[in-house]
Amino acid sequence: MFATSIYLLESLLTTFANNPQSQAVVSSTWSGYVVTPDSRSLESQVVGINASWTVPRIRVSSTDTFSATWIGIGGFSDKTLIQVGTEQDSVNGQEYYSAWYELVPDEAVRITDTSVSAGDVITASISLVNLDTHEWAINIYDVTKGQGFYQTFVYNSSRLSAEWVVERSTVNDEVALLANFGNVTFKDSYVKIGNNVGKIGNFSYSKIEMANSMSKLLTSVSSINADASGFTVIYLSSL
Repeated sequence: MFATSIYLLESLLTTFANNPQSQAVVSSTWSGYVVTPDSRSLESQVVGINASWTVPRIRVSSTDTFSATWIGIGGFSDKTLIQVGTEQDSVNGQEYYSAWYELVPDEAVRITDTSVSAGDVITASISLVNLDTHEWAINIYDVTKGQGFYQTFVYNSSRLSAEWVVERSTVNDEVALLANFGNVTFKDSYVKIGNNVGKIGNFSYSKIEMANSMSKLLTSVSSINADASGFTVIYLSSL
């Protein structure tokens, strides 16, 4: 089973704080961190992102629930978004796991030649290959199984943001219940902005908290860890 992961700016509920390195954002679907360059010059646009994580084992529920873990470029302040990650769902009382990529507004594409299971260590990256032709490389690799996917795509991204996210997936055009994924820790989270490569904590970033329409938090997001390259998202509630 695979659920489409689509995020647009409209799902942002509120933004607050003045310090760009402690800014917090509340979203109905996203939970994690975003890095946004200071301007729209070519030298400060996002051209690469990577991270690793362990696929969480979700708790099976009587009601269908969904979650996705991914990295992406664009989509935070605009409607372009290129992303790659894993899906962790409970459907009809069974667990389902998969790898996927998506170039909004196109539908998410399940990567059928890569088998993903709970506990697998995943590495993923997105990088701009050719600025003139807008060619991007998407790579996701299951370290545990030794299986991977690599493909290039032509896509006109805004290159205005980089994200590391656990998402409450959109299924059949409706935001689904969040699967109980326990927790997900992003590691080795790097971003390339212009010619500068650094850890997530080396740039201006915002924490994204997931909440429902009543402002109830559905996840908890840790601070950036001591080495500036990772953080943990913890499940709190499905709705």
